[in-house]
Amino acid sequence: MQPKGEQDVASFRPLHDRVLVKRVKEEEKTKGGIIIPETAQEKPQEGEVVAVGPGTRDEDGEYIKLDVKAGDRILFGKWSGTEVKVDGEELLIMKESDILGVIETKKAKKDAA
Repeated sequence: MQPKGEQDVASFRPLHDRVLVKRVKEEEKTKGGIIIPETAQEKPQEGEVVAVGPGTRDEDGEYIKLDVKAGDRILFGKWSGTEVKVDGEELLIMKESDILGVIETKKAKKDAA
């Protein structure tokens, strides 16, 4: 039996407009090469969406899907979400409204020759 509050990631499904997020590790060095001790580091405000709920229901009972999906890289507020431990890994559960935006990577355009 697993300790209270711990579940397998594969069996965890957020409800409604909730999103399960894994924080992205920040650099432990400054640009100048100074190593920042763990006690002085702030928790990153960037993460990767692990799982999303089905969305909220409108007045007619139809689901309004979330704008984010699993695999999206996001920015969120400093105090957003609730920290949980799922399958021994520290994750965050937050509402979609706590997400500030999705980070989209631009692919380099090839010169047409």
